[in-house]
Amino acid sequence: MDMLFGKQYLIDKTQLPEDQQGLYCRAGLVIEGSLVICQRCGERHRKSDVQLPSQCYYCPSCSRYGRITSEDVLCWQEHRLQPMAHQIVFPGPLTPFQKALSDRLVKHYQAGRSMLVWSVTGSGKTEMIFETIAAARKKGERVAIVSPRIDVCRELYPRIQQAFPNEDCLLLHGDSEEPYRYTNLLVATTHQLLHFYQSFPLIIVDEVDAFPYEGDRQLHYGLQHALSETGCLVYLSATPSDRLLKEIKGRFEIEKMPLRFHQRPLIVPQLCWIERWRQLDQRKKWRRPLINIMRRLAEKNFVLVFCPSIPYMERMAALVANELSDYIVSSVSSKDPQREEKVLAARQQQFQILFTTMILERGVTFESVSVVVLGANHSIYTKSALVQIAGRVDRKGAFHHGEVLFCYNQMTTAIRQAITEIKHMNQLAERWLADEM
Repeated sequence: MDMLFGKQYLIDKTQLPEDQQGLYCRAGLVIEGSLVICQRCGERHRKSDVQLPSQCYYCPSCSRYGRITSEDVLCWQEHRLQPMAHQIVFPGPLTPFQKALSDRLVKHYQAGRSMLVWSVTGSGKTEMIFETIAAARKKGERVAIVSPRIDVCRELYPRIQQAFPNEDCLLLHGDSEEPYRYTNLLVATTHQLLHFYQSFPLIIVDEVDAFPYEGDRQLHYGLQHALSETGCLVYLSATPSDRLLKEIKGRFEIEKMPLRFHQRPLIVPQLCWIERWRQLDQRKKWRRPLINIMRRLAEKNFVLVFCPSIPYMERMAALVANELSDYIVSSVSSKDPQREEKVLAARQQQFQILFTTMILERGVTFESVSVVVLGANHSIYTKSALVQIAGRVDRKGAFHHGEVLFCYNQMTTAIRQAITEIKHMNQLAERWLADEM
């Protein structure tokens, strides 16, 4: 039964082992009157809607994780306390601002207080949580670092491995090549927390405002049940939603970081009017301004072009590749079987222009990059998304005069709010630097 350490598994009641020493179980589904309540995902269903021919019940809401029925139990064994003192390997020294915030996070954790780190893109928020992770591991506590996005998890995993080289760490998501095993450090998508029950005294949620976690009851349920009874949460976000701020008010400590580690200001987006951005494939003269923009930006930087849909992205990538044949142009989306390879190739600057969807909105870093948002007034681009997209530029390395262009044909509240928030954070950063001097 060692496989049960630290994770809950579905077992048919008739298959329970005779020796249940150290084994904890709870019903997979609970019946309350006319309702069936799933203990794995928290969803409720009417009995008449989820009854099987065998007369037992099932939960359709989380069936993608394996069907759970009223004949199943969720079983687990308590995790092992394995204290480890770490000499953290930082990729570079923390700035005085980062160190001060890191120290405050450790104090909040040691006092049992959950916290939100409201930190601008490129501020080094991952590095600022290392000392909190080390404090948890010194006590023998298990830590999960999770995110709603697979790409963010893939970027986090090697950074956690590098910082804690003596600690076994596992990367877990729906497409994981490595099967589950017990580790004291886990990097995973938020979906994976549905497989755990009171397993982690510390859970760090990177990009807590990102789709699909934002507003998803099932994922919220999974997070709360994976957290131990006295555990702490650390939320990381550059763009916390009003809903999140209201939800945590009075319960979480809020720590702001308006400075990027290199202390340069956030790049303020430029507005670029393109009247017929939706029909650029129909007439060459309509797309001439965009082609000129692409050529100008690509002469000095890698160009990342965000599109509001996959079909539109594919059309525009083909057009630009044809008209700028002297540049290497590609595209990537969530449906691309070569998604991981293309993102890696982009980091290695094998492309000069890469069209993409919202999958690269956050959690990924490219050097020497400029960003173009096509159709910035499209409803898919929330204020949060636009701030995150703009934050891809000038995250690390020397300044390469990267630009952010919002191409639009109608002003939206999201565009206006995104630019206002970026300017506000820059003003706050200026005050911090002035106070330090």
